[in-house]
Amino acid sequence: MATTRASSQRTALLCGPYQSGKSTLFEALLAATGAHVLHGQGLSLADSSPEAKAHSMSTEMNVASSAYSGESWTFIDCPGSIELTQETRDAICVADIAVVVVEPEESKVLALASYLKMLDEAGVPHLVFINKFDKKNLSVRALLQAFQGASEHPLVLREIPIHEGDVVTGHIDLVSERAFHWEEGKTSSLIKLPEMVLDREVEARAEMMESLADFDDGLLEKLLEDITPSKTDLYDTLTNDLSSNLVVPVFFGSAEQGHGITRLMKALRHEAPDIKVTAERLGVKANAQVWVKVFKTLHAGHAGKVSYGRVLSGSLKAGDHLAGVRPSGMSKLFGRKMELISGAVAGDVVALTKMEEVQTGDLISTDSRKARDVPPPTPLYSLAIKTSKRGDEVKLPEALHKLLDEDPSLSSEFDDATGEQVLRGQGDVQLGLVLEKLKGRYGLTVSATTPKIAYRESIRKTVIKKVRHKKQSGGHGEFGEVELKVSPRARGKEFKFSESIRGGVVPRQYFSAVETGVLDAMVEGPQGNQVVDVAVELTDGKHHSVDSSEMAFRRAGAQATREALAAADSVVLEPVNNVKISVPDQFISSIQKIITGRRGQILGMETKAGWTGWEEVSSQIPTAEMQDLITEIRSVTQGVGSFETSFDHLQEVLV
Repeated sequence: MATTRASSQRTALLCGPYQSGKSTLFEALLAATGAHVLHGQGLSLADSSPEAKAHSMSTEMNVASSAYSGESWTFIDCPGSIELTQETRDAICVADIAVVVVEPEESKVLALASYLKMLDEAGVPHLVFINKFDKKNLSVRALLQAFQGASEHPLVLREIPIHEGDVVTGHIDLVSERAFHWEEGKTSSLIKLPEMVLDREVEARAEMMESLADFDDGLLEKLLEDITPSKTDLYDTLTNDLSSNLVVPVFFGSAEQGHGITRLMKALRHEAPDIKVTAERLGVKANAQVWVKVFKTLHAGHAGKVSYGRVLSGSLKAGDHLAGVRPSGMSKLFGRKMELISGAVAGDVVALTKMEEVQTGDLISTDSRKARDVPPPTPLYSLAIKTSKRGDEVKLPEALHKLLDEDPSLSSEFDDATGEQVLRGQGDVQLGLVLEKLKGRYGLTVSATTPKIAYRESIRKTVIKKVRHKKQSGGHGEFGEVELKVSPRARGKEFKFSESIRGGVVPRQYFSAVETGVLDAMVEGPQGNQVVDVAVELTDGKHHSVDSSEMAFRRAGAQATREALAAADSVVLEPVNNVKISVPDQFISSIQKIITGRRGQILGMETKAGWTGWEEVSSQIPTAEMQDLITEIRSVTQGVGSFETSFDHLQEVLV
């Protein structure tokens, strides 16, 4: 079986749960290529933004391009916070391969599963790197068994550890059957296979080949005939199976100490598919036409709007048009540094400046632009925001526009019902970062509070009211008399106005003025909320041939409505949402308690389609009980639970 060698411009995505050490691995891989020098005192390239430094965590993706063994590589390091996974989702599509970084703890299986599922849905080949493997008393066999429950595909162990006592001091590559001793801060040294692990090496190698044989009849036939496959055959099988997303190779090491990094880099170089596979996955044919996939937007001060994109096909020169406009510049990325370049070819990752109409997720060519086809996730958390300085109110919309342009999982709108500017996103951490950016980047100090609930009110009984509006102040006066019948309607039937006038006691031209007056009065009912679900019928009235006017009947209609509502046994209504909560099935009982504890009603449960071991709980919960719902769900589900929500109906608030 022959494998076509991949082209040289490739991209690897680093993703995984929070605190798994992705950014450390990002810098370690760049150091392995010779493009970066590790300082040994934390990160010096990744996480350089003020927000990342303040929180000691990745708050946005890091991108850097370098070369390894004569081939061009771009590494994309994404934040691990569950609230910032939109960055990962946007970058996944342009990756040839993903490295899922995880800590050596069996408790991380659920967090790992979320990333593996994300990659499977995108069809991106991936491998697992178990980081921080220099801890004591680690069993790679136990970890592999636990992590297998997170993957829909077989996890294939590519190496086994060498132990000295309770500490891992090296590894054995199961394909080449070579042993390496880890040297802190240095490339591992080649050693003779230790006799104490020979039996385990033979066993593990056999297990690896059996896993691969499930997808290769030729390899299976050799194993059945006790023929030992060549190392070349094994490498080719691994490459083909990985490219086809049939298996998930597993490596381990320590990014901080530099252990296992060279082995991982070599595996990426030899086994990762190339841009042709990625372009085909995105529906782009290999031809001379230029296609670029935009996966990140950044508003970088004086540089203006910067769009990170990967060239999927064709050749792009500085000055060429994209999406009908000409970028002001094209650069190569290395962290926050941008180096102007004159051209790029298929596979290259570039930064394009001042393409104002282009958005994250767009697929662009010379004169066309296709918007993202996967919508951002539903907002799960919200804050009402307000500038501390009155003069900053005019600056806030533009600053928000730029931040929302950078992160499609954010949204913001003015709520007419409550009079508040509401910022929505995936959680309190994400929205807290937005407030920090508003202050740090744009000098806007913004206060945040829990959004008000848009309560409504309605009535329980029918009331008939007659009101005469009469005003005389010299010259023409004001006269209008109306009799209104105000009745309750069923929930959700909204407002209805009608008339049953006989004999022309109220001329037809004044009907609309009366209705306008009714609506004026319904803006604020007896309990201070907008009135809904009422029917108002104009049944009688009087007019004056000289003094009657539209304004007089409008005022009469408003006053009659206010008096009727005050006497009609008004009730306060609160909004109730449909909420579908998705969690692993072992947390169902905890979720049921959360729903009932928030005055919610459970409607049913069903298996989540395409998610083994997950359930979806359908419920209805009052909006007033939902502000920190996502925080509580994550706290009882190891951070992996989520929900979708939409408004359903109004219900009476029980006192």
